[in-house]
Amino acid sequence: MTNICPNCEKEAKIKTVTLAEGIDVRGETIEVEAQYSQCTECGVEFENTQSPDALEEAYREYRRRHDMLQPEDIREWRKTYGITQKELSALLGWGGATLSRYENGALQDETHEKMLRMSMESHNLLNLIKETPQAFIPEKRERLIQQLEAAESEAVSINRIFEYRLGNYQPDEFSGYLKLNLAKLQNAVLFFCKGGQLKTKLNKLLFYADFKHFKENAVSITGARYAHLLHGPVPNNYEYFFAALTHSRQIEVDEVQIFQYFGENFVSTIEPDLSIFEPSELKILAEVKVFFKDYTATQIRDFSHEERGYQETSHHDLISYSFAENLQV
Repeated sequence: MTNICPNCEKEAKIKTVTLAEGIDVRGETIEVEAQYSQCTECGVEFENTQSPDALEEAYREYRRRHDMLQPEDIREWRKTYGITQKELSALLGWGGATLSRYENGALQDETHEKMLRMSMESHNLLNLIKETPQAFIPEKRERLIQQLEAAESEAVSINRIFEYRLGNYQPDEFSGYLKLNLAKLQNAVLFFCKGGQLKTKLNKLLFYADFKHFKENAVSITGARYAHLLHGPVPNNYEYFFAALTHSRQIEVDEVQIFQYFGENFVSTIEPDLSIFEPSELKILAEVKVFFKDYTATQIRDFSHEERGYQETSHHDLISYSFAENLQV
């Protein structure tokens, strides 16, 4: 493309060059690819107004590294309930421009990130709406309250069923010395399924998170029991639990083809509530996710088959957390 160079003021061919650029985001250097225009006459680089914003890309990467909400996460959640920016800002007690800036790429601060995540929990959103009547017109407020109360009632009913079916046991060596914590198991699933996760791999990620936390802290994260099945360790009676998450629309299930085989891919439809986890638990969840990031379902299955806890148990046996001391991760 020929144009007038703003440096040498000659008519010259202007080309686009891509350079690695380190951008400081809250004390952390984020490397991104930035595009510039370059004059072929004088060689000077200058801003390319048509290229993606390098700062915006750095913010996206920073959010990804720190598991923060991206602008589209906020927009899509808000629109799920038909809530406007003005209404949500009123609920949260924010100035009118704050939410708009976040949805358009500005980096949210930690306090606002926590407030957004908490408001995304249906019971918290319900309380906010009840406590802030001025945020909505009466008809819309009543509709939202009815919608959220119905969802809460269904969730409570499902939890009671699963506490009876899955959690009707005392803490022991097979539960990591905890009673089943359905909220933590649910949010661990949502955490691992953000962006999609094959069911076989998901089961192993849950196993490694619980057993690794037990290895380092002498207690599991979720209190789940794990059984020896053909494809490796899995949460005991996991099918009941996944069916409940699907029924309540917290995860969606897609069928994917891998060579000549078909598998179930679980995708979170809501953000996990990470505030319920202790720092040590969040650390382990993140470490397990990163460690197995590039493993296929087959690779993590084969890896789990090498665990002593798997090799020294039989089909359908529960696996004692005492085997955690020999865990490979």
